[in-house]
Amino acid sequence: MSRRRFTIRRPRGVAEYGAAALVAAAAVSLVVRLLVWVGEVLVRWWPVVAVLALLGIAVGAWRAAAAAREHTARAQRLSVLRFTLAEIDAMDDRQFEFALRDLLIRDGWSARQVGQQGDQAADVIAGHPTYGRIVVQAKHTKVAAKVGSQVMYQVKGTAGPVHRANSAVVVTNGSFTRDAREWGDRHTIGWADRERLRSWAELGVPLHQILQLPTLARRRLPGTRQPFPAPYERTAPEGRTNGVR
Repeated sequence: MSRRRFTIRRPRGVAEYGAAALVAAAAVSLVVRLLVWVGEVLVRWWPVVAVLALLGIAVGAWRAAAAAREHTARAQRLSVLRFTLAEIDAMDDRQFEFALRDLLIRDGWSARQVGQQGDQAADVIAGHPTYGRIVVQAKHTKVAAKVGSQVMYQVKGTAGPVHRANSAVVVTNGSFTRDAREWGDRHTIGWADRERLRSWAELGVPLHQILQLPTLARRRLPGTRQPFPAPYERTAPEGRTNGVR
C-alpha cells in the first residue's frame, strides 16, 4: 500500500486567500511577541545572560583546547611508535607480546614482557602512576578467530591474587565471542578486539583511554620496594626493531 504524500497547494478563491492571510498575520504577531519577550528578558537579566554567554564561550574554548592537546599528543605518540593491523597480523605470538609492551611504553607505562610457559595468564605487566598496575594477556590469532570466555576466567583468577594488578585486559588481533565480552564487562576484565587494537596501535589512542580505566592514587604494592615493575631492557625478538619509526 503506497503512502499518500501531503503537499501544500496554493489558496484558491477569496475565502482561502483570506484565511491564509489571517494565519500569516497570526504567525507574524507570534514571532514579534516572542522577540519582544526575549528583548525584555535580555534587558532585565542581562548580567545573567552575559555570565551564561561567557561560560558558554569558556566551555567551548576549553573543549577546543582539549581536543587540540589530544590531537597533538596522539601525533607525538604515533611519531614514536605505530603498528598497522597488517604488521600485527604478520607477527608471531612472541613478537605480538613485545609489540603490546612497546605500545604501553609509548603511552607512558613502565612495562615488561613476561609471557612464557607457566606465565599464569600474564604476557605483559605494566605500571602507571595514575592507573596502577595492569596485566595484559595477548592472544595473537587468525583474523577470523574468536577468543572465548575461558581466557577471561583465567585472567580474572590470576590478575589480582597472583600478579597484584589493579586491572587486566585481553588483547587480540581477532575478535571475542559475545559471552566473553559480556563476562569481561561484568567482571571488570578489559578486552581489546581488532577494532580497539587498531585505535590503540594504528591511530594512537592510549589503551587506558580505550578501556576507560579508573584513576587511583600512587601506592606501594605489598612486599615490594617500588610501586610498579622495575625498568627493563628494550629488547625485541630476533629480526624485529620494536617497530620504532
